[in-house]
Amino acid sequence: MKSEIQKVLTMVQEGKIDTEKGSELIQVLNEKEHSTALRPLNYAPQRPSSYIDKTLKIRVKSAESDNVNVNLPIKLVKVVLAAGHNIASKIPQSAQYVQDINIDLILEAIENELDGQIVDVKSANGDTVSIVIE
Repeated sequence: MKSEIQKVLTMVQEGKIDTEKGSELIQVLNEKEHSTALRPLNYAPQRPSSYIDKTLKIRVKSAESDNVNVNLPIKLVKVVLAAGHNIASKIPQSAQYVQDINIDLILEAIENELDGQIVDVKSANGDTVSIVIE
C-alpha cells in the first residue's frame, strides 16, 4: 500500500497528475486498504452475473438434418462475429443459411444488452435459424 501511495506522490511531483487527482487516488487507496482489512479471511466476493457473462446461441436446423449449434460467450462474440459471418458466407454449404443474417443488428443488440431471441428466420423449405442471448 505504501508503495502505491508513493507512486501517486511521485506522479504529482513529476507533474503527471495534479494535486487534486493525487489526493483522490490516495483516498481511494486508503479506502481500499480499510475495506480489505475489515473483510473476513474466508471472504469470497460474490461476482454479480453480468451481461458479459452470457452466451450467444446460434441454432441452424435444416430440412435435410444438417443442423448446427454454436454457443459463444458474449466476450468473444464482438471479436469474431463479423469475421465468422464473412467466412461462413463464402462456404457454399453454409452461405444459404447466413446470407439473410444482419450482423449489424446482432452487434447492436449486444451493445444494448438485449436478452432473449434476437433472430428468428424460417425458410419456405423448412430451414430455421435462431440466435438467442441467454
